[in-house]
Amino acid sequence: MDFNFLNQKELKNKGKKVKENPKFSGSMLGAILIFMTLTALYLMISNPSTSTSEISISDLAKSVTAGEVKGIVVEGEKLTITYKDETIKTSKKETESSLSQTLFNYGVKPETLALTNIEIKNESGFGYWLMNLLPFLLPIIFILFFIWFLSRQVKGAGMQAFTFGQSKARITDPNDKNNKVTFKDVAGCKEAKEELKEIVDFLKNPKKFLDIGARIPKGVILTGAPGTGKTLLARAVAGEAGVPFFHLSGSEFVEMFVGVGASRVRDLFKMAKKAAPAIIFMDEIDAIGRTRGGGFGGGNEEREQTLNQILVEMDGFEPNEKVIVMAATNRPDVLDPALIRPGRFDRKVLLDLPDRIDREEILDIHARLKPLAEDVNLKLIAERTPGFSGADLYSLMNEGAILAARENRKKVFQFDLIRAIEKVMLGPERKSHLLSKKEKEITAYHEAGHALVASVLPYADPVHKVSIIARGTAGGYTLKLPLEERRLQSKKEFIDDIAMSLGGYVAEKMIFGDITTGPSSDLQVATNLAKAMVTRWGMSDLIGPIALVGEGGKLAWGEVREEGFSETVFTKVDAEVSRIINDGIKSAEKVLKEHKKALEAIAKRLIEVETLEQEEYNKIIIANGILPKKTEEAKLEIKS
Repeated sequence: MDFNFLNQKELKNKGKKVKENPKFSGSMLGAILIFMTLTALYLMISNPSTSTSEISISDLAKSVTAGEVKGIVVEGEKLTITYKDETIKTSKKETESSLSQTLFNYGVKPETLALTNIEIKNESGFGYWLMNLLPFLLPIIFILFFIWFLSRQVKGAGMQAFTFGQSKARITDPNDKNNKVTFKDVAGCKEAKEELKEIVDFLKNPKKFLDIGARIPKGVILTGAPGTGKTLLARAVAGEAGVPFFHLSGSEFVEMFVGVGASRVRDLFKMAKKAAPAIIFMDEIDAIGRTRGGGFGGGNEEREQTLNQILVEMDGFEPNEKVIVMAATNRPDVLDPALIRPGRFDRKVLLDLPDRIDREEILDIHARLKPLAEDVNLKLIAERTPGFSGADLYSLMNEGAILAARENRKKVFQFDLIRAIEKVMLGPERKSHLLSKKEKEITAYHEAGHALVASVLPYADPVHKVSIIARGTAGGYTLKLPLEERRLQSKKEFIDDIAMSLGGYVAEKMIFGDITTGPSSDLQVATNLAKAMVTRWGMSDLIGPIALVGEGGKLAWGEVREEGFSETVFTKVDAEVSRIINDGIKSAEKVLKEHKKALEAIAKRLIEVETLEQEEYNKIIIANGILPKKTEEAKLEIKS
């Protein structure tokens, strides 16, 4: 059992599943089937089945003498006899003599033979030679075809020794209306789109810039959190400019053979220069653009060679003014300084997580092809999804449509989208995860402790929902949302967040005199937040305004430099983190002891209904003398 409180600023990464390609094994099966079919065909041609019986030449002579034969067809040695009763039989004559001489030798008189119709056909022409040569040619043709078929499949399976150095970029044609993306299809990112409009203007009308002596940036690097729309924005630039778009990932340059990545870079730029004006887009460029000389890559120099070739192509002796290189990465801090210096990737475009207005616009784009019910309010959905990226909002709308389709409804309702928010953040409901009576009681008090501490402490976000229904890895969750979006957070807000995180732990210990494994994720969140306050944001009076780690959690002096801080400093850091955690526990204990009746009321109601929405939750705490955050603000406004 794992409990968790939920702050919507913390999102989960989505995993990717890799699927193997059974192309080669399927081709082998096809080759075997073709072999069996051709073998059967060959046997049919070489050994044709006959439905006519064969008679001896002496029996034929008797039948002619008796006047039973209507006609004889002579084809070389083969004789086809048609009797007057329409029976057809076959026979063979002697090779050296004619049919008349053969029958005469068997006692057939010439006048009797004259009464029989005899037709002679000479076996010649294409059909004759084909039927004679086919039994010999067919096996040879099949063997040659089989060898060609297998060599073609082996070549396609990855043994193209002469095509390693060719670029694997996917090209989007500007005239392809089905795959065309423009700025109208990208909501939010206003500042980023303004930056990129200059690139579009240059590709459409480069003369305006060149005449005044201006030189458009050669490289544009897009940075931002995963799912903020870096690739989509790059495609929109190509769609707006109406130029070819060469798209590939950084990992596609590197192969098992040394020099392949550099060769592919040369081939890629050669293709782009021929199609100029054009855009080259390298996704996840940090795969090959990491800082050189730091011992990365396990001693493999292939990445460095590939990076060196990119640097040469972007700032070589043959500059091409109509090829613009765009790149995207989630880790700009690990890129080589030579790659992002002026003259190469000298324009940096940052894509932030969308704010409320941007989220509403993104939701509106993803809702275009979905039949929405009259009660759907996208503005409310945007307010309840702070911290969501564009990809998360797409998933939200898609999950809402799936929930509606699962219940056989033709329209998507507001209720579907509300449920989809929780599904995207935490995962689906685990209805089969049944708790015992004791575990349900522990879960209820745990989540009630989170919610009550958040409602009482002045700098914590207000509670919107409390539930003890298991979702994903969480046995229950408390959903809290800020009153207004903010880019900066204060020390007081972090301290209250830590106390709120520890509210479930304190409630379990206070009510049951014991603790379970439920608060494990809460303790992890509180510890990480306390460490960040001390080592990143300078929010400790003991340590002072010193940054011991960078934004990515690494040491601030980098991974290459050897010097660091003393053991004394790190001992103080550990002591300060422990102090912040203990202060949070004391703050939560004080709240829960003072409002124990409210804690019990919330927990008992959760045991009954399992989920409390904001309206019902506020009624419970108001009945116990606690005013919700919004009510307190309204009271202050009235007094002023």
